[in-house]
Amino acid sequence: MMNSRTSALALVMACAVLGGCAARAPSLYQWQDYQGHVDAYFRTDKLSPDVQMRMMEDDLQKIQASGAKPPPGYHAHLGLLYGQQGKLDQFVQHIEIEKKQFPESETYMNFLLRNFKKPNAGKAL
Repeated sequence: MMNSRTSALALVMACAVLGGCAARAPSLYQWQDYQGHVDAYFRTDKLSPDVQMRMMEDDLQKIQASGAKPPPGYHAHLGLLYGQQGKLDQFVQHIEIEKKQFPESETYMNFLLRNFKKPNAGKAL
């Protein structure tokens, strides 16, 4: 017959083994290289908005093909890149998508829609 110390040790070992086999919950969003794109945007040696736009569009296709969702801010960031290139239709489209997917961003997205200026008309937000 096992003593209580041995029983406790056996219980801890069983929990550790079973816990190690537990499946990891899938991520709510698929990030691809979004964090890298945001980092590159704010660095002085950043990529051009056009190159970054293409990279983010490629990542967005991968995210959508996997059935996942892009993280908060993804469409807003992509929209701002389009806006900086003077592609205001795509700017509005991505800002509206961001607003729909993340309703808590509506106030800021509306601010961007009201105040974004073409690159030639002044500094973009």
